Amino acid sequence: MIKVKICANRNTNEAQMCIDAGADIIGMLVGQKHNSDDFINKETAKQIVDYVDDRCDTAMVTHLTSSEEIIELAKFINCTMIQLHSDIEESEVEKIVQTLPDIKFIRLIHISTDGEICTNYSKMKYVDYYLLDSFNLKTDQVGGTGLTHDWNKSKEIIKKLNKPTFLAGGLTPANVKTAIEIAQPYGVDVNTGCKNEAGRKDPELVKLFVKRAKEFKSEK
Repeated sequence: MIKVKICANRNTNEAQMCIDAGADIIGMLVGQKHNSDDFINKETAKQIVDYVDDRCDTAMVTHLTSSEEIIELAKFINCTMIQLHSDIEESEVEKIVQTLPDIKFIRLIHISTDGEICTNYSKMKYVDYYLLDSFNLKTDQVGGTGLTHDWNKSKEIIKKLNKPTFLAGGLTPANVKTAIEIAQPYGVDVNTGCKNEAGRKDPELVKLFVKRAKEFKSEK
């Protein structure tokens, strides 16, 4: 069955919303370098992780490139996964692995809107999951752009990768089943596609997104 990650949760209410909907991974943005309104401080992230406990996985999504800073945050927050949303040096990732051997790593591969790979993923030695995501240089957004990319190209990339791969970028309850059908990912990741007009997580959109994503596999 398709795994679903709901990203950019900002409080325990949103975390509970995701758990109620059946999400597998709850993401929190901590450690900001690029433009985003969704980042929270480490204390709030820890509060969310403590609240979630072992009901699902928790991912710290970060722009940071210093292993020392990332290790300090991950230890404090006590998350089960780290999503490296930056061009971090692999030597820095190795230091994190050596210090936190039980942490799972989600590694970002940037995809242009026409489906071209914009990340040299061949240099990535430490990977548990890949994540294909759109980016927007005009707004300095490396995620949460609301932009889709060519899912047929994503399918080609996913077939070549040797690890489970999440699809992200402009996914919504309205298009997630089509995206899954075309790209055939291991999982999907959503942020802006489950927000309301006020820019906050909408419980009905979250519920519908998870339902439609998981329905696809049940049809196979």
